Parts: sequence; structure tokens; C-alpha cells
Amino acid sequence: MTAELSGTPAQQIAAGYAVEGAALDLGSVVVDGVCDPSARVRIPLATLNRHGLVAGATGTGKTKSLQVLAEQLSAAGVPVVMADVKGDLSGLSKPGEAGDKVTQRAADTGDEWAATAYPVEFLSLGTSGIGVPVRATISSFGPILLSKVLGLNQTQESTLGLIFHWADQQGLALLDLKDLRAVIQHLTSDEGKPQLKALGAVSTTTAGVILRALVNLEAEGADTFFGEPELEPDDLLRVDASGRGIITLLELGSQAARPVMFSTFLMWVLADLFTTLPEVGDVDKPKLVFVFDEAHLLFADASKAFLEQVEQTVKLIRSKGVGVLFCTQLPTDVPKEVLSQLGARIQHALRAFTPDDQKALTKTVRTYPKTAVYDLESALTSLGIGEAVVTVLSERGAPTPVAWTRMRAPRSLMDTIGPEAIAAAAKASPLQAEYGQTIDRDSAHERLAAKLAPPPPVTPAPPASPPPVYIPPPVEVPPMPAPAQPDEPGLLDKMMDSPAFKSAMRSAGTVIGREITRSIFGTGRRRRRR
Repeated sequence: MTAELSGTPAQQIAAGYAVEGAALDLGSVVVDGVCDPSARVRIPLATLNRHGLVAGATGTGKTKSLQVLAEQLSAAGVPVVMADVKGDLSGLSKPGEAGDKVTQRAADTGDEWAATAYPVEFLSLGTSGIGVPVRATISSFGPILLSKVLGLNQTQESTLGLIFHWADQQGLALLDLKDLRAVIQHLTSDEGKPQLKALGAVSTTTAGVILRALVNLEAEGADTFFGEPELEPDDLLRVDASGRGIITLLELGSQAARPVMFSTFLMWVLADLFTTLPEVGDVDKPKLVFVFDEAHLLFADASKAFLEQVEQTVKLIRSKGVGVLFCTQLPTDVPKEVLSQLGARIQHALRAFTPDDQKALTKTVRTYPKTAVYDLESALTSLGIGEAVVTVLSERGAPTPVAWTRMRAPRSLMDTIGPEAIAAAAKASPLQAEYGQTIDRDSAHERLAAKLAPPPPVTPAPPASPPPVYIPPPVEVPPMPAPAQPDEPGLLDKMMDSPAFKSAMRSAGTVIGREITRSIFGTGRRRRRR
């Protein structure tokens, strides 16, 4: 009998999770309600850039699973970026508290539990939160992501893209909301309507809809998010003095009224990392792991262009050494094109109260490898709190056996630390000096305002006395020699004197000097401060 088939069913499943290199310990295998602490379930650290999904109904333990993953990634020297939508993850910065439940869970999972705190940075979108404020410029955010935030349809998204293109060509920096608002107001004014018409397929009505959406976004507090200084990706890739990866927690701040801003901002950061990070191929451990909590907000009502860019980013970012974990209630919240690229699955309990729930459950079961140990449809509705059905990629890149897993307990505090403690930690952060003050430099709003302002009145100068007239004495001028006949112009001279050549060079110079290079998601090239 081979090693894989020897032992109990739990041991046979655990054999598929045997790892030679570094790994994250999720917990232990459960079969027929019995947890075997020696049958360990692990994720190889080297496969985490193949991405993953953490899913399950509310209250089933998804957040604690994310906490367990973040703790071990940090301990392995891997920075983590997480969206802390509900504030539940701030306890990562404090050591956990021992108790009967923690002691029992540690015994079940064979974990030598010890209360541990981890290095955490608290960031907020905009200046109205309690964390270190972070921002993005309108230009670098790009039209596709901004359309997602504004809730624009496909036609309006295309119009916004043309408006960005016009601003890029004119060399108008779009840094904050008032810059984009000024550009749209200019294009819809009497002076700007010929330029709006020249853009093609851009109606005044559609531009007006976009303008109203911007005003609504500004009223909800987004004016404190768009601007400078812009978040530098390097600040998400840091480790502390002992080599532990820093966990960056992002809170909503004033964006609670528009939570889609959260996930869209994370996608902007991911797109920026994709643009700036070098190719590294397969690595022993990721350079960074991104966690998209409430991932359904990212995909709900998304345009085709947006979904295509998400798919492309997820597919290609792994070669930059970045792993992505999507966290949501139902696996069906994630498009199948993205879901097919995810290597790890941690599925907490699903509920099947409605026909739609039952349909989602059936679809979920079909996405797992075949198993003779579990009835998956029954298992997925019977999981206890803090238990999950798991399958990951082995070090060889093959799917591991399906494992009903009792997840290990977090070693940090399983509770929030409170807003006062978060604010104090943010104030003491080394990032506060760089991001604490808003910068408002000359940009589209100021330039268009100066252009449209009436010129100052000109006061006529008093008439001056005429100067005295000087009449020089006559001078004899020798006759000029006959002019030399010019040589026949060469081919290069003729080409350079050509009006078409001069026009082409002027156009090329304008584009090279002004137009912003846009990459994935239409995001613009940022001004690097370092």
C-alpha cells in the first residue's frame, strides 16, 4: 500500500498537504466530526502568488481565517494589504487573550498557541478617517476605475475616457475632483463646445450626467481622497526591524457611504504595482499579498472593460510576486474568468435557505475536486464556526485533496482595539509625516480659471515728447557685388522644408511632451517622489 493510501482517511488527506518548503498552517482535518490534530492542512508559501478565495456566509469565521493568514504571512516576512471594512482586524496589532475556547481549538489543531502582536499600519481613504490619510490623483486613477466608483454606464464610461484623453493632450493635470469638474465645465461651456464636438461621440447631456455624478461623489466626502500626496507602492512593501512583514489595514473613513470606493482603490493599487514592479517569476514566497474583503463590491454592476482589466491584472500580477485573496460570501460573487485562476479555496459554511442559495451551493460543489470522503453538498451546509472546506495547490502545482478543516485560532486579539488606539497608532506612524498634509499644486482647475479670467484693464500711457531728429551726413556706399547663385537644395533640405514634415514634427512633439501614458485600467503615469 502506498504512503498516500496508508493510515486513517484524515491521514490520507493530510498526506496531500505535505510540504517541503515554508507553508502557512491552516488547521487540521476533520472526518466524521472528529478532528485529527496530527493531520495538518497547509498552504505552501510559494504557491500564494497563484491567488485564492475565502468565502462563506456571515458569521462563519471568514474574518478570523483572514487574520490567521495575515499573522503567518507577516511572520514569514511577507507584507499584507487588507481592507478592514468593519474594523474587525485591528486586533492584529495586539496579542490575543487565552481562554477555554482558544485552548480547546489549539488542542484540536495541534497548535502551540502563544499570544502574539504583529506590526500594523492603519490607513484611511482620505483625510476624514482616523488612520494615516492616503490619496490617489484623478489622473492616475484613470477613467475605468473612476467610472466604477461613479456608477456610470458603458456609454458614460467611454465619454469619460475621451474627456481624460483631451485633458492629457492639453497637458492639464487632473489631481483632484475640482480639476475634472473644471475640465467638464470648460468643455460644456460656449468656449469649449467646439473642442467637445471635436472629441467625437461626446454629447453635452452625457457630460452633464458625469458632472452631476462628480458633484454627488464630492458631497459624500471623496474630495478628501482624490489629490496629493499620492500613495507610494513602496510603503506597502515594508518589513519591520525584525523582518516581519507589515500588515496594512485600510479603513473606509468618510467613504462608508460609497463602499465600492474601497475595493476600487485596492484595484488601483494593484494596477499600480503591476505597472511598477519588476518581473520575478516563481518565488519562494510572495513579495506582497492583497486581500480584497467584500469582493462582491468590486464586481457588482461592473462594465465589461472593468472585468476584462481585473481578469488581466489577476492573471499577470503573479509574475510580479504578488498574491491576491478575494473574500466574499458566495463563490459566485467572483466572475468565473477570475475564479478559474484561483489556486487556493477556503470555503466556510454556506446557507441554502432559498432556491438561489441552493443553486449557488450546487455550482460551488462542482468546482471542487472529486472526493470519496465527504458529501460536499451536505458538508458545506454543516460546517461549524471556524471550519472550512479547503483545497489548495501543492508545491507541484496540483490540487490537494478536499479537506474539511478546523481552522487554527488567531494568536492576536480577536476583537477591535478601538478608535482611540487606532488614531494613536496612526499618529505615531512614520508615514504620518509624508501623508498627513494635503498638497494642492497648480493643475487643471487653476490653469483653466486663469485662462478664462478677463484680462486686467490696460491704462494708456501719457503721450511722450518726440525725440529730436538726427540727420546723418551723406556717406558714399560702394556697389554691392552680384549675389552668389545658391546650390540646388538636397533631398533632406527639401523634406525638412516640407509643410507636411513640419506639421508632423509639431504633432509628435506635442504628444510626446504632453500626453500621459496610460496603462492597465487607463491608469496614468504618476509623479514619483522617491
